[in-house]
Amino acid sequence: MKNGATVPFFMHGTLQRLTHNSVTMAKKKKKIFILLGNPDSETYSESLAKAYEEGAKEAGHEVRRVNLGDITFDPILHKGYKVIQELEPDLITIQKNIQWADHFVIVYPNWWNTMPALLKGFFDRAWIPGFAFNFDKETKKRIQHLKGKSARVIIVAGSHSGMETRLKYGDYSNEIRKGILEFAGFSPVKITCLGPSERVSDAKRDLWQREVHQLGRAGE
Repeated sequence: MKNGATVPFFMHGTLQRLTHNSVTMAKKKKKIFILLGNPDSETYSESLAKAYEEGAKEAGHEVRRVNLGDITFDPILHKGYKVIQELEPDLITIQKNIQWADHFVIVYPNWWNTMPALLKGFFDRAWIPGFAFNFDKETKKRIQHLKGKSARVIIVAGSHSGMETRLKYGDYSNEIRKGILEFAGFSPVKITCLGPSERVSDAKRDLWQREVHQLGRAGE
């Protein structure tokens, strides 16, 4: 079973607020990179990534997108960081897209209270010293290489409500928000959790797609 987890969308704003922001923020065009973290691109996650992409393009933002399941790389860090594991061309391309972007959007399903293994493997391989961060040898302080960028993480939950999952299992967004994105300098990092996608009506899923479309228009 893939254990879903959600936070009600109203915790992150209403459709009315997003519509207002899409008008006001459309004046400031952004470079946006969207990463679909579901290995299967024929999913509701893909529909949300597409909705965000279409909204952003309609508002005049410059958009690039990659589906993680469509690229070729080894998601296993075989020797940890003891041995340099050469990056595949597709990983280098994604790194360049992240460096190019003002705003980084990640869409993925919540499986077993975390991200899919392929997405975690991407971060294991690509989120490395020299790209995402370094540690100063003298001060021992962390140098964040991705400062000045914002991020939006859209998590699709399958079978559980946000309240139920948080009460039972804790914060399922902490790893990607604090341990990965904020660690490298992204700020702000906003989380949108939608679900339970397997137990709601088509009308509700359509509403979520419209809300994500508005996020894209606003570049948020």
